[in-house]
Amino acid sequence: MTTRLTKSQRRDLGAVPKSTGNPDGKGANGFMLDWYRSEPSGVTAKPGHQVLAELFTSMLILNARFKYKPSIGVVNYLYCIDLEWSLSLIGPDEWSDERKASFVGSCTLQQDMTWTITPSELLGGNNPVTDAVAEFYDSFSDRLDTDLTLEEILPFYVGHMPYYQRLYANALSRSMRSTVRMGSRASDSCRQWRNLLPKPEQILLSGAG
Repeated sequence: MTTRLTKSQRRDLGAVPKSTGNPDGKGANGFMLDWYRSEPSGVTAKPGHQVLAELFTSMLILNARFKYKPSIGVVNYLYCIDLEWSLSLIGPDEWSDERKASFVGSCTLQQDMTWTITPSELLGGNNPVTDAVAEFYDSFSDRLDTDLTLEEILPFYVGHMPYYQRLYANALSRSMRSTVRMGSRASDSCRQWRNLLPKPEQILLSGAG
């Protein structure tokens, strides 16, 4: 039986062109199965500051390098060495001292396809990890400096992302779109959202407290 996508589903997939193969090793059937399994569940309306925190945290994590399929509720560990982000199932105590010094926090994928993080003790101090998060914050803030709506800048399809990052970025976008619409804020511009950002010296991380 042939699976047919709705118009909305085709838009979410970013109108991916037809191809005879997949450089990530995923056939069409495998991709569709992964796509459906990454469908957000339990999505609700949320306060504006929580929406921003979850978007910021999730994009920070999905910006990292990883080659495995994250599972809901499983703890992952985020690292940053020389501004190179990586996500791993190996905790900092199992790494070298250099790796421990690059530990950003423990990350968990939620059922609604957003991510939360428990920050490491390094964050907030005078070190490269804090500097890297601050730099990502500045980039995130700059991205919100537009009259486009939040939905219009969500990463439904980012071609340069590796397979799993691209898959979960799409799932995150579907979740965020529903959350914003449930909260009746779909027409708010990104600049309106940007006004809700905390001061730069504060850490905008979902699950931080």
